[in-house]
Amino acid sequence: MWRATEAVLGIAGAPIPFWAFAWAGGLGLARFVQEHPDEVDGRRVLDLATGSGLVAIAAMLAGASVVTAADIDPFAEAAVALNARANGVRIAFVGRDLLDDEPPDVDVLLAADTWYERPLAERMLPWLDAAVRRGTRVLVGDPGRRHLPMSGLVALASYEVQTTTRLEAQAVLRTTVFTLAGHSMHARRIP
Repeated sequence: MWRATEAVLGIAGAPIPFWAFAWAGGLGLARFVQEHPDEVDGRRVLDLATGSGLVAIAAMLAGASVVTAADIDPFAEAAVALNARANGVRIAFVGRDLLDDEPPDVDVLLAADTWYERPLAERMLPWLDAAVRRGTRVLVGDPGRRHLPMSGLVALASYEVQTTTRLEAQAVLRTTVFTLAGHSMHARRIP
């Protein structure tokens, strides 16, 4: 996929095609949603940094009334459309950086694998906190990435998930699903 992406874009060293893989945090969050459909059933859901749409599709299959997938990668829109069609669901798509705006008016916000680099983590945490203050239920799936906050998250479930060693150092990772506790992030630094 990486080489194909580079060929289509006409550049060497293209960014990782995040949409082409089932990442560990997404696998855990999708499983959590499947096991706990009451988290999304009948609710408006946003899957932030959706990639392939795995978690968005799981939410729709679990009974969400509307699911919107958001990602800044232009290839993600096609991946989400294909994967949604293959699973018999309809997923709306937003192809811009939502972190530049106020969090949208949704009931549940899903965010998996969003703590792998500092610049994204530094933007993500205050934005998710703003969503919580607006009354949105925030669910995060992560296998313990470097910039995952050390406080403010409440663990809900943990899963062993199989990944690809093309992306991860090992084939099985422990992924935890958290909810974000309502609190102010202004005085906190991300480790």
